[in-house]
Amino acid sequence: MKLLGRPVRPAGPWAHLQTSREQLTLVAFRLGWTLVRRMPERLAYAVFDRVADVGYRRGGKGVRRLRANYAKVRPELADASLDALVREGMRAYLRYWCEAFRLPELTRADIAARVRTVGDAQLRAELAAGRPVVAFLGHLGNWDLGGAWSATNLAPVTTVAERLRPEELFLQFLAYRERLGIRILPLGAGPGAGPAAGIGGGQVFRALLDALRAGEFVALLADRDLTQGGVEVDLCGHRARFAAGPAALALTAGAMLVPVVVGHERRPRGAGGPPYGIVVTFCDAVAAPERGTVREKVQAMTQQCADALGAAIVAHTADWHMMQRVFSEDLR
Repeated sequence: MKLLGRPVRPAGPWAHLQTSREQLTLVAFRLGWTLVRRMPERLAYAVFDRVADVGYRRGGKGVRRLRANYAKVRPELADASLDALVREGMRAYLRYWCEAFRLPELTRADIAARVRTVGDAQLRAELAAGRPVVAFLGHLGNWDLGGAWSATNLAPVTTVAERLRPEELFLQFLAYRERLGIRILPLGAGPGAGPAAGIGGGQVFRALLDALRAGEFVALLADRDLTQGGVEVDLCGHRARFAAGPAALALTAGAMLVPVVVGHERRPRGAGGPPYGIVVTFCDAVAAPERGTVREKVQAMTQQCADALGAAIVAHTADWHMMQRVFSEDLR
C-alpha cells in the first residue's frame, strides 16, 4: 500500500535537497489537514477539481504514467478520449485526497451515509462465524473511506503501508488511519518465514496471521508489488506484477480471499451532503486450488483476483489511481 510521499532510501549526495522536499511535503499535508476540514464540503471538492486540472495540464511524471497505464487497459480509445479519461482520473485521485483530509472529522453516521455496499453477505457471514477473511484491493476509489466503514460495520481492520519519508508524515498517516479504526503495519520488517517464505513472510506476515486469528479483517492493496516477491499475472491483456501476500495469507490461515473493488459514484442532486459517495463491491470469494505447490496456488488465486480487478478497471478506469509502474514490460 503506498501513501503519498517518498519511500525511505539511504542518504546520498542529494540528501539535503530530498530533506527540503520532504519538509515541504510535510508542511503541505499539515495545511491540508487543517484548512480543507474548515472549508464547505462542496467548495473543497471544487477546489480539488481545479488542482487536478492544473496537474493534468502540466503533465508531470505521475500524469504520464497514469496515461500510459490507462492506454494499456483501454487500447480502443483514441487520443482525445484517452486524454479526457486521464483528466477524469486526476480528478478522481484528487477527490481521494480531498476526502482523506476531511475523513477524520466524519462521524460513524456520516461514513455510513457515504458508503454503499454490494455483495457483502458472504463476507459478513464468515466474520460473524469467527472465520478469517482477507480482502484483495486495488488502488481504486477511496479505500480509506471503505476501510473506515469496514472497521465500524464489519470488524477491526488491519493493513500494511510502505514506510515513507519524512518520518513525521508517515507517523501522522499511521495516527490518521488508526483514528479511523484501521491498524497499520509498516512494510519491510524481517525475512521470509513459514510456507510463504519469499512471498510475503517475515514479521509483517506473522503479524497479519495473528490479526486474522484474532478475528480482524485484513485488507491489502495488492495491484502493485512492493516486496520483490510478487507474482506475474495477466491484467487486461498485459503481464503485471501483483503482490502475493493476500493469497499466501489466505492459504496459510485458511481464510476466505475476497477481491474488493471501491469506486466513486455521484450522489443525486438535492440529496444533501457531499456530491460523491463510494460503492464497495465484494466480489465472489476466490477458492484455493486443490493441487499444486504453494507458489502455484498463490499464482492461481492472485490471477483470479487480478481478473476481478481488471474487469472493474476497464469498466471504471478513472477510479484506478495507478501512477506507478505495474506492467512487467515497464519494469524492465
